Amino acid sequence: FLPYPNPATLKPRSVPFQQPSQLISFSYDAAHTQEFTDAALKYYADPPPAADLNYGYERWVRCDDERGRLDALLRAVAEVKARGKGKEGGALPQIGVVSWRGIITKILTAPYENRDGWEMNVMYVDGTLYFEEHLTDAKLKEKNDMPPRQRTQTYYGYAFESYCTSDTPTRRADGTPKDAPPGWSGDVDTNVQWCSVVRTKLGDTRLILGGEVDCVRGRYTGQTDTFVELKTSLAIRGRHDEAKFERKLLKFYFQSFLLGVPEIVVGFRTPAGALTTVQPFKTIQLPRLVRGKPGAWDPLVCLDWGHQVFEYLRNLATTTTVAPRDSGSVWRVKFVPGAGVNMEELDATGIREVENGEDRVGLLPRWYWDDINTALDAAQDAEAR
Repeated sequence: FLPYPNPATLKPRSVPFQQPSQLISFSYDAAHTQEFTDAALKYYADPPPAADLNYGYERWVRCDDERGRLDALLRAVAEVKARGKGKEGGALPQIGVVSWRGIITKILTAPYENRDGWEMNVMYVDGTLYFEEHLTDAKLKEKNDMPPRQRTQTYYGYAFESYCTSDTPTRRADGTPKDAPPGWSGDVDTNVQWCSVVRTKLGDTRLILGGEVDCVRGRYTGQTDTFVELKTSLAIRGRHDEAKFERKLLKFYFQSFLLGVPEIVVGFRTPAGALTTVQPFKTIQLPRLVRGKPGAWDPLVCLDWGHQVFEYLRNLATTTTVAPRDSGSVWRVKFVPGAGVNMEELDATGIREVENGEDRVGLLPRWYWDDINTALDAAQDAEAR
């Protein structure tokens, strides 16, 4: 058990964080098939005033939530390695953590989370920790069977993205589909995504993180400097609404910070889904907006805590896990709101549940596991020579 720090009394260490650098990008097409192209890349465009975020709801194509597998991210890592073969500096350095951005966001913000608990599966293989969110069948069903009100509010965010994006750097006058409202770039299909994979570092831990990027502003440079994150929130009508929005900014901040996204554009809306105002924020300035206010969050607390979690998991794994080719050991890590983190090593039954009848060793796909061991064999052969 690792207890959360008390943000009110903690004097956090200043843990350095390296500016994320993009390694590769990829797209998902309408069949949610991964391809190493920028076909799904979108460009930011100002949305029309008073846009109706209910528009197109009945035609929404929603990609169901699935188990939080790392497979697409691992294929991207393999692609980076393949492209770097034979090139000077092409090889990746030793990586400490491989994860989707959303999981690291949840880890870092956990000291301020007092409502929602969650779980992840962890493997430690050849010096690298692999994280995936643990979702039971019951939890998946709950996520996919949203109540009507929650489903509608979720759609508002996607509709805002459609009003704010274009397939080209400059939205053409003829770009709006026939019979659609001004600025509408097309009906929502959440199968289609554009994702970035970055390399960064927290303290002495190197990370590879992947996550969806909503759009870029102006032009795509091949790096993260023009990335834009799009968000919606209820219009602020008083101090209570303001405090609620400031709490949301913690998640907004780390989602963008971890992937190197410099700008967040928030669409404020009415409860009925009418857009009222649009406000851009610079990611790096968000902590200043809450500093000194009651219940304010501190990113240094989060980074210090995340560094502790990585160290704790690494130390735990290195003292209990045998050589990678001999073991598919998996740890279940449970984040308990207001308390801390429980960790336990799964037995054979628990590991089979993680594998879910798929061709895996623990949470890792078999092909990736085999690649690791092939590389280890080659390194040993080279040393023997």
